Amino acid sequence: MLLYLIGLGSVVISIVSGCQKMDTTDPNPETKDPYAMFEYTRKPNGIVSFTNTSHDATSYLWDFGDLTTSTTSAETFEHQYLQNGLYHVTLTAYGNGTSTGAYADLNITTVVSETVTDIDGNVYHTVTIGTQVWMVENLKTTHYRNGNPIPNVTVNTAWNDLTTGAYCDYDNDASNSIIYGRLYNWYAVSDNRNIAPTGWHVATNTEWITLTTYLGGSSVAGGKMKSIGTIEAGTGLWHAPNTGATNESGFTAVPAGLRYYYGPFDFKDYYSRWWTSSEDYTDYAWSWLAHYTTINIGNGSDYEGYGCSVRCVRD
Repeated sequence: MLLYLIGLGSVVISIVSGCQKMDTTDPNPETKDPYAMFEYTRKPNGIVSFTNTSHDATSYLWDFGDLTTSTTSAETFEHQYLQNGLYHVTLTAYGNGTSTGAYADLNITTVVSETVTDIDGNVYHTVTIGTQVWMVENLKTTHYRNGNPIPNVTVNTAWNDLTTGAYCDYDNDASNSIIYGRLYNWYAVSDNRNIAPTGWHVATNTEWITLTTYLGGSSVAGGKMKSIGTIEAGTGLWHAPNTGATNESGFTAVPAGLRYYYGPFDFKDYYSRWWTSSEDYTDYAWSWLAHYTTINIGNGSDYEGYGCSVRCVRD
């Protein structure tokens, strides 16, 4: 595999055992223009460790080739790919009124995942955790399994008055659902028309307990389930500190936030909250919460009018 340096009319190719490395010769030592270089090492489960070996730069722009970017200036950080494939990774280094770039075509083969498609055509990756098979992404469907539409309720007062199923996008912005999935009230979760794809179901509270027990218990499972990186470092979706996040389970929890039962949205980038299909008592159902400051994952009973994320598990 080849790694190329772009800038100042030169192309340098260097191959290093175990990773790829840019040539470190400064082509213009007198002007001190920025010189873009990086190394990378593949790890299991689609994780890649990047090392920025550029010099004489004041800022950076990473493009990982999977529709995500970063402006991190960290020397070493990790990025996780959710599916196998060939990714064109670009690093642009800025400084002295100019810029140079380095790139690599990175072939990811370490993600072990089947996929499932919902009635809308949304494709979800899957991960086996213990004896269970989970979706890697939060549910996005806008229809029940039989094809009936799930109402998209945007007005706060209308959301507050609901006693039947509905969904929304965070802040009523559909672009948020591309990464974070959609938010559903529990009436949609419990509707007998079913919001899960065929062969799947919204996980019960017992199935969540099975998951977290397998991961070492609720006191530590959250860190093993959260996606890695922080917004502040330009390497992830969670606010710092994203305590203990390793995503070693492959669950890839993202901080989708919630919608209060009375309408407003809150906590995107700070925590994830998922409905279970298990009702606690009238008007309240069980949910699970992963937080940006802890490694644990919490279990509680919430009012069924809240808008929360949904994860499905295979039948």
